[in-house]
Formats: sequence, C-alpha cells, structure tokens
Amino acid sequence: MLEVKFYELGSIKESLYTRVVVVSKYKGKWVYCKHKERDTWEIPGGHIEAGEDWQTAAKREMFEETGATELDIEPICVYSISKFALLCYAEIKKMEKLPNFEIEKIGLFDDEPKSLTYPDAHSKFLKKVKEIKRL
Repeated sequence: MLEVKFYELGSIKESLYTRVVVVSKYKGKWVYCKHKERDTWEIPGGHIEAGEDWQTAAKREMFEETGATELDIEPICVYSISKFALLCYAEIKKMEKLPNFEIEKIGLFDDEPKSLTYPDAHSKFLKKVKEIKRL
C-alpha cells in the first residue's frame, strides 16, 4: 500500500516537484489512460523534465497521454509518495488523435474505473480533487 501525503499549495517549493498528475474531465467524464504494457487504467501524468515548469510538464503529459490540445489546468495540492509532486485538475476542451507514445488508449468514465494501476494513490487523487473542486 502506497502512503500518500497531501500538502497545501505554497507549503513546498516548486523546485522540489518531480512529477505532475492531472485528474481531468472531458465532456463531463473522468479521463483515464491505458499504458501499452499494462491492462489497468491510470490518471495521466509524468515526470517534470529538466527546464520545465509544472504547467509545461502538465500540458505536455496531457497531450502525450490523452491527445488533449486545449485545456484549463489548475493546481490542487502537493503530494508525496517518495518525492514531492503536484496534483492538478483539468477541464479538457479539445482532444486530437492520441500520439503513438506509451499510451494505447484513453477511457472516459462516469466514476473511477475498477482496474487501476495504482489503486491506493489514484483513488486518493480523485477523492482529493472532488473534495477541493466540489465535484
């Protein structure tokens, strides 16, 4: 079981963020992606590359993992599992064809899918976003 700790925005320096995870909605449905090497669903996200700020990383990851080209992203909170990362929420306005990277397909769900790659963390991420955004 992964131990996820949440922190308020501004309580951890942005320079310490290593990842960004983006709980997102498209046309009123929750967006999850399926990696080509796994049979489970994941919340889009990934590493913040050298020279990127969290916004650039979030937009890049959302395009790579969902095909999203127009979206509004906002930070929700900082979290840690082993390192600090940023949890965000996005409303996707436009999606294009999924790029041929590591993601096989995306799924749109009314609620959390049953088969998650990281159920402990992903369930907590969705719950935190719903709580903060009152969704």
